[in-house]
Amino acid sequence: MEELRFPIGRFELPETYPMEAIHGWVNDLRSLPAEIRHAANALNEMQLDTSYRPEGWTGRQVIHHVADSHMNALIRLKLTLTEDNPTVKPYSEEKWAQLPDYALPIEASLELITHVHTHIVAVLDQLEEIDFNRLFTHPQYQYTRPLAYLCALYSWHGKHHTAHLRLLNT
Repeated sequence: MEELRFPIGRFELPETYPMEAIHGWVNDLRSLPAEIRHAANALNEMQLDTSYRPEGWTGRQVIHHVADSHMNALIRLKLTLTEDNPTVKPYSEEKWAQLPDYALPIEASLELITHVHTHIVAVLDQLEEIDFNRLFTHPQYQYTRPLAYLCALYSWHGKHHTAHLRLLNT
Protein backbone atom coordinates (compact mmCIF):
# COMPACT_ATOMS: atom_id res chain seq x y z
CA MET A 1 0.00 0.00 0.00
CA GLU A 2 2.88 2.38 0.80
CA GLU A 3 4.23 2.00 -2.76
CA LEU A 4 0.82 2.97 -4.16
CA ARG A 5 0.49 5.98 -1.89
CA PHE A 6 4.10 7.11 -2.41
CA PRO A 7 5.25 5.52 -5.69
CA ILE A 8 8.42 7.64 -5.80
CA GLY A 9 8.92 7.58 -2.03
CA ARG A 10 8.02 10.13 0.61
CA PHE A 11 9.29 13.69 0.36
CA GLU A 12 12.69 14.00 1.99
CA LEU A 13 13.45 17.34 3.57
CA PRO A 14 16.77 18.58 2.18
CA GLU A 15 19.44 19.29 4.77
CA THR A 16 20.89 22.04 2.57
CA TYR A 17 19.81 23.95 -0.53
CA PRO A 18 22.78 24.22 -2.89
CA MET A 19 22.19 26.18 -6.10
CA GLU A 20 22.85 23.06 -8.21
CA ALA A 21 19.95 21.30 -6.48
CA ILE A 22 17.73 24.37 -6.79
CA HIS A 23 18.39 24.54 -10.53
CA GLY A 24 17.44 20.87 -10.81
CA TRP A 25 14.18 21.45 -8.94
CA VAL A 26 13.38 24.47 -11.11
CA ASN A 27 13.97 22.33 -14.21
CA ASP A 28 11.58 19.73 -12.78
CA LEU A 29 8.99 22.48 -12.37
CA ARG A 30 9.68 23.61 -15.94
CA SER A 31 9.03 20.11 -17.32
CA LEU A 32 6.05 19.18 -15.14
CA PRO A 33 3.30 20.50 -17.44
CA ALA A 34 4.48 18.30 -20.33
CA GLU A 35 5.11 15.31 -18.05
CA ILE A 36 1.71 15.40 -16.38
CA ARG A 37 -0.06 16.06 -19.68
CA HIS A 38 1.64 13.02 -21.22
CA ALA A 39 0.61 10.81 -18.28
CA ALA A 40 -2.94 12.21 -18.26
CA ASN A 41 -3.47 11.89 -22.01
CA ALA A 42 -2.53 8.20 -21.81
CA LEU A 43 -5.64 7.60 -19.70
CA ASN A 44 -9.17 6.98 -20.92
CA GLU A 45 -12.26 8.37 -19.18
CA MET A 46 -12.75 5.19 -17.15
CA GLN A 47 -9.15 5.32 -15.90
CA LEU A 48 -9.50 9.02 -15.06
CA ASP A 49 -12.46 8.19 -12.85
CA THR A 50 -10.67 5.30 -11.15
CA SER A 51 -8.78 5.60 -7.88
CA TYR A 52 -5.06 4.85 -8.15
CA ARG A 53 -5.23 3.10 -4.74
CA PRO A 54 -7.90 2.08 -2.25
CA GLU A 55 -9.24 5.21 -0.55
CA GLY A 56 -7.16 7.37 -2.90
CA TRP A 57 -8.20 10.02 -5.36
CA THR A 58 -9.24 9.35 -8.92
CA GLY A 59 -6.94 10.33 -11.75
CA ARG A 60 -9.22 13.27 -12.48
CA GLN A 61 -9.03 14.46 -8.87
CA VAL A 62 -5.24 14.14 -8.91
CA ILE A 63 -4.95 16.39 -11.97
CA HIS A 64 -7.28 19.03 -10.52
CA HIS A 65 -5.44 18.81 -7.18
CA VAL A 66 -2.07 19.46 -8.83
CA ALA A 67 -3.51 22.58 -10.46
CA ASP A 68 -4.89 23.83 -7.13
CA SER A 69 -1.75 22.96 -5.19
CA HIS A 70 0.60 24.59 -7.66
CA MET A 71 -1.57 27.73 -7.82
CA ASN A 72 -1.03 27.92 -4.07
CA ALA A 73 2.70 27.39 -4.68
CA LEU A 74 2.78 30.40 -7.01
CA ILE A 75 1.03 32.57 -4.43
CA ARG A 76 3.35 31.35 -1.67
CA LEU A 77 6.35 32.08 -3.91
CA LYS A 78 5.19 35.63 -4.56
CA LEU A 79 4.32 36.27 -0.91
CA THR A 80 7.75 35.05 0.16
CA LEU A 81 9.46 37.36 -2.31
CA THR A 82 7.40 40.43 -1.44
CA GLU A 83 6.89 40.16 2.33
CA ASP A 84 9.14 39.47 5.30
CA ASN A 85 8.54 35.91 6.48
CA PRO A 86 4.86 35.77 5.47
CA THR A 87 2.49 33.28 7.01
CA VAL A 88 1.03 31.31 4.11
CA LYS A 89 -2.59 30.24 4.09
CA PRO A 90 -3.29 26.53 4.46
CA TYR A 91 -6.27 24.94 2.71
CA SER A 92 -8.15 21.65 2.98
CA GLU A 93 -7.03 19.53 0.02
CA GLU A 94 -9.65 16.89 0.85
CA LYS A 95 -12.50 19.42 0.92
CA TRP A 96 -11.29 21.11 -2.25
CA ALA A 97 -11.29 17.71 -3.99
CA GLN A 98 -15.04 17.45 -3.26
CA LEU A 99 -15.92 20.74 -4.96
CA PRO A 100 -17.80 20.64 -8.30
CA ASP A 101 -14.85 21.81 -10.40
CA TYR A 102 -13.11 18.48 -9.73
CA ALA A 103 -15.63 16.90 -12.14
CA LEU A 104 -14.53 19.19 -14.99
CA PRO A 105 -12.70 17.77 -17.99
CA ILE A 106 -8.99 17.48 -17.20
CA GLU A 107 -7.99 19.90 -19.95
CA ALA A 108 -9.05 22.85 -17.79
CA SER A 109 -6.52 21.91 -15.11
CA LEU A 110 -3.82 20.78 -17.54
CA GLU A 111 -3.94 24.25 -19.11
CA LEU A 112 -3.93 25.84 -15.67
CA ILE A 113 -0.84 23.81 -14.69
CA THR A 114 0.89 24.95 -17.87
CA HIS A 115 0.15 28.62 -17.25
CA VAL A 116 0.89 28.55 -13.52
CA HIS A 117 4.23 26.89 -14.21
CA THR A 118 5.02 29.50 -16.84
CA HIS A 119 4.73 32.09 -14.06
CA ILE A 120 6.57 30.02 -11.43
CA VAL A 121 9.53 29.35 -13.71
CA ALA A 122 9.64 32.94 -15.01
CA VAL A 123 10.04 34.14 -11.43
CA LEU A 124 12.43 31.43 -10.26
CA ASP A 125 14.70 31.79 -13.28
CA GLN A 126 15.41 35.44 -12.36
CA LEU A 127 16.20 34.95 -8.67
CA GLU A 128 19.59 35.32 -7.05
CA GLU A 129 20.91 32.82 -4.52
CA ILE A 130 20.00 35.11 -1.63
CA ASP A 131 16.34 35.14 -2.74
CA PHE A 132 16.07 31.38 -2.23
CA ASN A 133 16.94 31.98 1.44
CA ARG A 134 13.90 34.20 2.04
CA LEU A 135 11.64 32.64 4.65
CA PHE A 136 7.94 31.86 4.94
CA THR A 137 5.93 30.26 7.75
CA HIS A 138 3.33 27.53 7.37
CA PRO A 139 0.97 27.67 10.38
CA GLN A 140 -0.69 24.30 9.85
CA TYR A 141 2.57 22.35 9.90
CA GLN A 142 4.28 24.87 12.22
CA TYR A 143 7.49 25.44 10.33
CA THR A 144 9.47 28.30 8.89
CA ARG A 145 11.48 27.37 5.80
CA PRO A 146 13.36 29.04 2.95
CA LEU A 147 11.93 29.59 -0.50
CA ALA A 148 14.30 26.90 -1.80
CA TYR A 149 12.23 24.40 0.21
CA LEU A 150 9.20 25.25 -1.97
CA CYS A 151 11.23 24.37 -5.05
CA ALA A 152 12.17 20.99 -3.60
CA LEU A 153 8.66 20.26 -2.32
CA TYR A 154 6.81 21.13 -5.52
CA SER A 155 9.39 19.36 -7.67
CA TRP A 156 8.66 16.21 -5.65
CA HIS A 157 4.91 16.91 -5.58
CA GLY A 158 4.65 17.06 -9.37
CA LYS A 159 6.60 13.83 -9.83
CA HIS A 160 4.62 12.16 -7.02
CA HIS A 161 1.25 12.81 -8.63
CA THR A 162 2.47 12.12 -12.16
CA ALA A 163 3.53 8.69 -10.87
CA HIS A 164 -0.01 8.22 -9.49
CA LEU A 165 -1.41 8.82 -12.97
CA ARG A 166 1.04 6.34 -14.45
CA LEU A 167 -0.20 3.71 -11.97
CA LEU A 168 -3.62 3.97 -13.59
CA ASN A 169 -2.15 3.02 -16.95
CA THR A 170 -0.43 -0.19 -15.85
